[in-house]
Amino acid sequence: MAKTPYEQTAIKNINIEIKHGEFVGIIGHTGSGKSTLLQHLNGLLKPTTGLVTVDGQDINLKGTEAQKAKRKVGMVFQYPEHQLFEETVYDDIAFGPRNMGIGEEEVAARVRKAMDFVGLGFDEFAQRTPFQLSGGQMRRVAIGGVIALEPAYLILDEPSAGLDPRGRDEIFGQIIKMYKNTGITVVLVSHNMEDVARMANRLIVMHNGEISLDGSPIEIFRDCQTQLEAAGVNVPPLTLLMNKLKQSGLAVDHTVVTMDAAVESVVTAIRRS
Repeated sequence: MAKTPYEQTAIKNINIEIKHGEFVGIIGHTGSGKSTLLQHLNGLLKPTTGLVTVDGQDINLKGTEAQKAKRKVGMVFQYPEHQLFEETVYDDIAFGPRNMGIGEEEVAARVRKAMDFVGLGFDEFAQRTPFQLSGGQMRRVAIGGVIALEPAYLILDEPSAGLDPRGRDEIFGQIIKMYKNTGITVVLVSHNMEDVARMANRLIVMHNGEISLDGSPIEIFRDCQTQLEAAGVNVPPLTLLMNKLKQSGLAVDHTVVTMDAAVESVVTAIRRS
């Protein structure tokens, strides 16, 4: 708390612009300030100094315009299924649009659209209680509730935390699908470097409450290994492997960031050698 013996600076010297249509990955060790930064982006936390604006509007001002700007930002927290509380999947997803004063016909359309998007069949799941679903299905309900708000910006704080590999792949598959199909801006925090490298077109690395690196995955994983290590972030194993193959004399493309691209590069290099 400010002006008490317990006052502590969580993030500082943050100056970033996230543009429409970007897929931004935010990485950093535990306590680096990632979640604190995210919670400023939709007004859950207010900066002690400085401004947070959405499409030019200061979201921490009072008034209708600030509220409208906040609603453009949808937030999915870690373990979002813990926030489920309605008796049915339908009502949980419908809660946000209803709270915005949207008519029931439009609410129904949004719920159907959101459920379809996160891969939950309406007829099968709409009237089921969310608390008897699997962890991955509950996560989908929670994300569906945010999607039903139709935000322009989607903020995801470790959306795959606690899920098994299959559940993680399903969630990330839906996020990628949404990004490609709608043009929504996505900001994703994840500890899985390979997932971030595969999905994001821009990476922000945080260290001690500040931004230490900001660039494309290729630039950061290729050229900034020393800075990554200083920030407590591991370079993806795939990047390390491709660098070693390159150093051994195999003419691979060491800048690839996905497994499919790496396999193709290695096969091509072997055929040419």
